[in-house]
Amino acid sequence: MAQSSSPISGVAERYAHSLFELALESKSVAKVEADLGRFEALLDGSEDLRRLIESPVFAAEDQARAIAAVADKAKITGLVGNFLRVVAANRRLFAVPGMIAGFRRIAAEHRGEALAEVSSAHELTAAQVNELKAALKGVAGKDVSVAVTVDPSLLGGLVVRMGSRQIDTSLKTKLNSLKLALKEVG
Repeated sequence: MAQSSSPISGVAERYAHSLFELALESKSVAKVEADLGRFEALLDGSEDLRRLIESPVFAAEDQARAIAAVADKAKITGLVGNFLRVVAANRRLFAVPGMIAGFRRIAAEHRGEALAEVSSAHELTAAQVNELKAALKGVAGKDVSVAVTVDPSLLGGLVVRMGSRQIDTSLKTKLNSLKLALKEVG
């Protein structure tokens, strides 16, 4: 398991491992993973929530109250609800996205799966996700767990990261490559 030397990723890894151990003990890995996914969707959908977790300007008490309110409203209770409250109280909200990614990676490894992070220009259907999983299984040689995020700036196509490999079929990258090639010609 490769770990980055970045302090943020170190913090995220430690918290992700701790949360995974607690989830394993309580036999709730799948529920924790689902709740983390719901919180991540809230983060992706709210610039205000993202600013709250990223900004050091907010007082710890304000962050803790806000996160508790968000978790309660989204019905994120139990282990993940308590985890978010502890992370807020410890002033580590800035690392939550890394914690979620770390938890997913650890859970996938535990299940004997590879983890693929996929960015798509638009929401993928269940059939498209299943087709993608099947294609990636052929590459990885084992089942693949897919975490999909939507990034409209890609314009079209996908960016797939699996371990140290990245496959970028996005229209944005193709257009940038074409623009660069045209600059070299002219």
